[in-house]
Amino acid sequence: MFRRLWNLIKGMLGMAVSAAEASNPEALLELEKENLRKQIAQYNQGLASHAALVERLISQIEREEKRERELKAKASAHIKAGNNEPAARYALSLQEVRKELDDNRRQLEDAEKTYKELTKARDVTIQEAKRKIESLKFGIQDMKIQKATAELSEMATGMVSELGGSGETLDRLEGIVREQREQAAGRARVARDSVDMSEVKLKESEENALADMALADLASELGVTLDEKAPEASEEPVKEEPESESEKAGM
Repeated sequence: MFRRLWNLIKGMLGMAVSAAEASNPEALLELEKENLRKQIAQYNQGLASHAALVERLISQIEREEKRERELKAKASAHIKAGNNEPAARYALSLQEVRKELDDNRRQLEDAEKTYKELTKARDVTIQEAKRKIESLKFGIQDMKIQKATAELSEMATGMVSELGGSGETLDRLEGIVREQREQAAGRARVARDSVDMSEVKLKESEENALADMALADLASELGVTLDEKAPEASEEPVKEEPESESEKAGM
């Protein structure tokens, strides 16, 4: 019973985590980058320890090589001097040192090979991780662009639908305006037909009579008869008479 409950809780937590990851992939990517940095740091610590082992082996081999040269020189000197007993002891020590030296050289070779392989594996892993990170970055950016494009498309679709509804509203409004305009035109015609034109004509004749009277008064004041037209002044120039012969002689 408790196991089933625990599995249910784990499943719910897993779903919640998955939903959070899906809602914010950038945060998940940053977390993975941080985890990768920590793993690389730990890996480098292991490499450093292995490199220290390699350095110890190198130092030990150098000491043994020096010991080998010393023992060989001493054994050679005793052999040349005819001291076989000490020469034998030095020869035995030389043999043991050479055996240890061979073992350490093999260990050093293996250690250096392992170090190079571990370093190469680290570099390959880092390059692969970087490639995946860059690919994920591009994927996230592309996802954002696709989401934005989808949202814009959805907005455009909604706008088209709204514009279609607005078109129906505008058509309905146009019909209302046309109907009201026709009603107003009809009311204006009824009002125009209801005007008493005889009264209008009477007022018009009165105005004409008053205008004629005013014109007659003004003509009387000016001394002008309305039926006669004033003589127009001749615009032709006056011709001068030619001088006579007597006038020319007197001059």
